[in-house]
Amino acid sequence: MWEDLFEFAIPNGNAELFNKDTEEYYLGPIVTFKNDENKLEVIDGQQRLTTIMLLLRAFYSRFGKMKDELARQLEKNIGRCIWKTDEYDRPDFNRLRIDSQVATDNDKEEFLYILREGVVGEKMKSRYAENFRYFQQKIEEFVQDYPAYFYALPSRILNNCILLPIEADKQDTALRIFSTLNNRGKALSDADIFKSEFYKYYSKQGQKDQFIERWRKLEEICDKIFNPQSGTPMDELFTRYMYYERALQGNKLTTTKALRSFYSENNYKLLKNDATLGNMELLADFWKSVQEQDPDRFTDRVLRRLFVLNYAPNSMWTFFVSVYFLQNKDANNMLDDEKFYNFLCRITAFIWAYAITNPGVNALRTPVYAEMVNVVNGIEVEFADFQFPGEQTFNQINNYNFFNGRPITKSMLVWWAMENPKQVLPDLDTTFEIEHIFPRRRQEAEKSLSSNGKLESLGNKTILEKRINIRAADYRLSDKKQYYNGYTNSRNEIKQATCNRELLDLVATKTDYTEADIDTRYKEMIDAFMKNLKANNLIKFDVRSIMDK
Repeated sequence: MWEDLFEFAIPNGNAELFNKDTEEYYLGPIVTFKNDENKLEVIDGQQRLTTIMLLLRAFYSRFGKMKDELARQLEKNIGRCIWKTDEYDRPDFNRLRIDSQVATDNDKEEFLYILREGVVGEKMKSRYAENFRYFQQKIEEFVQDYPAYFYALPSRILNNCILLPIEADKQDTALRIFSTLNNRGKALSDADIFKSEFYKYYSKQGQKDQFIERWRKLEEICDKIFNPQSGTPMDELFTRYMYYERALQGNKLTTTKALRSFYSENNYKLLKNDATLGNMELLADFWKSVQEQDPDRFTDRVLRRLFVLNYAPNSMWTFFVSVYFLQNKDANNMLDDEKFYNFLCRITAFIWAYAITNPGVNALRTPVYAEMVNVVNGIEVEFADFQFPGEQTFNQINNYNFFNGRPITKSMLVWWAMENPKQVLPDLDTTFEIEHIFPRRRQEAEKSLSSNGKLESLGNKTILEKRINIRAADYRLSDKKQYYNGYTNSRNEIKQATCNRELLDLVATKTDYTEADIDTRYKEMIDAFMKNLKANNLIKFDVRSIMDK
């Protein structure tokens, strides 16, 4: 900024080349809106504005050392930019024109102190202090190198540099303008806006410092446990909490408001409710326990169900479970194990089947949104209006093409793996890929299978850790045995075995995997899944006759 302004005001080092009547320098827009306190809140231009204020304050301090009339006049003009004035146009040094209410800016007091006092202490290490020292240094160098032009630079900054003020009628409008203008900078997240509203609310309650610490801890948790495809980790927490509030409103509509639109209703009324932040802290702690697979909070059987849901074909389950937790937590923020386990089993079975029979996350909204409302009303989740017709559902699943590119394919394979009672609980950070037990390359060479379609049968697929899947490549089952079981290579490096219990049992009992094995395993998987639907009361009638088929 200094270099640009200097080159503008003193072109080619010669102040005489400047034409004060025609030259203008555009510093950019300042987007604001008037808040409930009738003050202008800056949405876009904070860095620009604070930097300019520091520059003008550095000039003001320098003019304070000078006694001539022109210096006094420039000092007065700059003073009007930094402080509010009384009726005689004199600066009121107790009333700065700018204030910082950025909740997580720990250095803002240094910024305000510098503006008030015009000095920086040796212990000040903030960016504000660094900028102010820099401007002081450049001003002194300018005085030494261009003594005859000294007054020209600040005068031209005041008179010929333009800031474009854009005052919106409300915050939403200001944010839309910001999003349009700010196509090069870092996008302003929804959570940034919500943080500002929280900060103002808790500041009025005399809890500013407590809020800052609570928000810091909340951000730390979210940064560790959430990796959303869009938005920030904090945005993800606000999204999960939104579905709880939405359910409390009895809202079953399949159209969902954008996050910012939802929370901004009635002038951010929800964020001015003391319960909101506390509930969000409890929700974040719950998901932290899920991510860490906390055995003190969840039994092994619940952790196994949560692991399976982590491979759901869409993220709807996270919203559903969030609603369930907030509604059913006890005084110690714990859930009844039996009820929670049954809930997880039922929603897993339903979401898996619905992904096959009614593909697309939007289709899932209708039954799940309705059940969310049931949850907050204390009604057991049954999907009574969305049970699956037995024979039709069996045929749909039986004829489904479980291609690797379809999320439900890995979902089914993870579910099947965890149905094995001997299967250990893997870590959530383990990366699994889809493994073809009968290799594609073998089929290309031998044509052992009656059709290439058998390769993509669910009966020929399983999950395998990525590190092993890369090594195992397209070997025969007998050749894959050492990779599945683990081994020590020629460099004495230990290669760990897979945690997939089914694969370990498979190579312990078989030397080859044939088409008959694919068909048998496929039938076992589909039959088990249909029985699971029936066990969770999701089938409209008895399907025993279908099982016989």
